[in-house]
Parts: sequence; structure tokens; C-alpha cells
Amino acid sequence: MTEINYDALVEVFKGNLWEAELVKGLLESEGVQAMIKDETLSAVTSPYSGMGGAVLVLVNKEEEVYAKKLIEERGKK
Repeated sequence: MTEINYDALVEVFKGNLWEAELVKGLLESEGVQAMIKDETLSAVTSPYSGMGGAVLVLVNKEEEVYAKKLIEERGKK
């Protein structure tokens, strides 16, 4: 596994925990490494109620355009 450079991560999605988990799964199924930020805080504030804080899906900057394209295409289906 390659080392992750956290300075090179960019946000490609922002939403609640369950949406972020779905987006992360979509990206990883297409070979894009993704991570979730703020998952713990959101889980504590009840992610399924819609009252939790925003959860971000981050990818390496080099994969940003491809990741956003995948998310956009999936949203149109």
C-alpha cells in the first residue's frame, strides 16, 4: 500500500455519514483510494438523524477530477 500524503488530500464530497460511506465505497470500487474525515464526531451526533456535522470524503489530489466525475455520474442515475 502506498503512503498517504495528507497535504495532498482534497475534498470531493460533503454530506452525512451514511452518504459519505456510500461515496467512499463507490470510489474504492473504481480503484480510487478515499478516506472519511470527521466520522467520529458525526457518529456521536447521530448521523442518521441529519443533525450530525458534515462528513468529508477525501482523495489524493491526483485523483480529484476522476473521483468527482464518478460521483457526478452516479448522482445522475
